[in-house]
Amino acid sequence: MSARLEPPRLVLLDRDGTLNRKPDEGDYITTVDQLELLPAAADAVRRLNDAGVPVAVVTNQRGVALGRLTRTQLGHVHAGLRACLDARGAQIDRIYYCPHDRGACRCRKPEPGLLERAGRDFGVPMAQAAMVGDADSDVEAGRRAGALTVQLVDDGTRSAADLTVPDLAAAVDLLLAR
Repeated sequence: MSARLEPPRLVLLDRDGTLNRKPDEGDYITTVDQLELLPAAADAVRRLNDAGVPVAVVTNQRGVALGRLTRTQLGHVHAGLRACLDARGAQIDRIYYCPHDRGACRCRKPEPGLLERAGRDFGVPMAQAAMVGDADSDVEAGRRAGALTVQLVDDGTRSAADLTVPDLAAAVDLLLAR
């Protein structure tokens, strides 16, 4: 995948840890007040928008299956995310989420279901898409779907991703320079 030299036709972003601060393990963002964009995330999304690249969020939301938040609450959080980005001139084209528990479906990352659905909806083959996220499950989902994978990691962290960078801004720099 890393040999591809053109910018992707679709960028898929994980949510927690990629666009916004990740909650502590076992915690879930249940209100808009808990949502905090990461530095430069909105600018990175805006640069993809300006380049004409569709942007979709693909996120596991197991908290729904565990009863920690409802689909309605999750919808409010996602509306808040869109509003935060919109206030900074950035836009997410679609948000896809998996509300299921582990092992219950084919849409929960590292399964590729959400990514494949996004590709179909946007009419973009996964070989022309990029998956950007902070977790190994994001990388594995991208690999299984056939997308270029970019993992947000600290220096020296091992990764199976095609590309590794410290944050979303650096990921967008690399993707748009291809």
